[in-house]
Amino acid sequence: MTDGGVVFVVNPASANGSTGRRWPEIAHRAAELGLAGESLLSERQGHAVELARQAAESGARLVVTVGGDGTVNEVVNGLLAARSDPPELAVIPRGTGTDFVRHFRIPTNLEGAVRVALSGGTRPIDAGRIDYRSWSGSDVSTYFANSASAGMSGAVAQRANSSSKALGGKASFLWATLAVFARWHASEMEVEVDDERRTGLMYDAIVANCRYLGGGMAMCPDAEPDDGLLDVLLIGDITRRDLALTLPKVYRGTHLPHPKAEALRGRRVVVRARTPLPVELDGEQPGTTPAVFEIVPEALRLRVPA
Repeated sequence: MTDGGVVFVVNPASANGSTGRRWPEIAHRAAELGLAGESLLSERQGHAVELARQAAESGARLVVTVGGDGTVNEVVNGLLAARSDPPELAVIPRGTGTDFVRHFRIPTNLEGAVRVALSGGTRPIDAGRIDYRSWSGSDVSTYFANSASAGMSGAVAQRANSSSKALGGKASFLWATLAVFARWHASEMEVEVDDERRTGLMYDAIVANCRYLGGGMAMCPDAEPDDGLLDVLLIGDITRRDLALTLPKVYRGTHLPHPKAEALRGRRVVVRARTPLPVELDGEQPGTTPAVFEIVPEALRLRVPA
């Protein structure tokens, strides 16, 4: 592995498999633009965690994630698990959601993303850490870069990821939201945000580091990934009419204040429910509540537009 250089961590399954088919062409074009390095291609779910950790521990100067939000999540977990200071992180978006890069206005086209990786500024950003219950029943601790949640959004992520994303991230997540909401019921939840405690019937507890999730929903429009705080949005017992009236506003980030939602902010968030609820991390759905979310200030250094 290249010592002190650039390492690409590539998810060939991203963008409906086109990343793997086109990687030689993508890598060649990136090199023409001045961004060249070793390519590590993931072979299974979770493999990018191992590859990113290896790259960091081998002294990579810059790790370039090539994939979607789920790939960014794996690479971040690999960098933060390394027995060394994490290298700088850049992203060439090759996914359907692109919610993480949307916050930082990192271009989704190859040429623009490569320019940012080469000559963008370096921004220290926070990460989130979560303890939750895996599907196998074991307790797991892991990181997230963009957003996490407990409740209906976990089922939405699972639905979107198990269906075709040929129509793109926005359409995929919108359809999944409508389909899941039609059969979902609010759950009795208990949420603690630092010293604040809320209980009641809720559809979701969103815990965000950045503003966007679900293919472009500005769910936490005031979130800043370098303020040392998690933005929390509690969604109460909403009706179909509430959803129909509010959903268009969510994409513009103009849905708050809302009588059935509450925005909070804190360093530590605890979510409990009588019946285990699905947990969502950066668009993936790895387990259930109970869940504890914590902020990890300035954990990462991200290349962003200058």
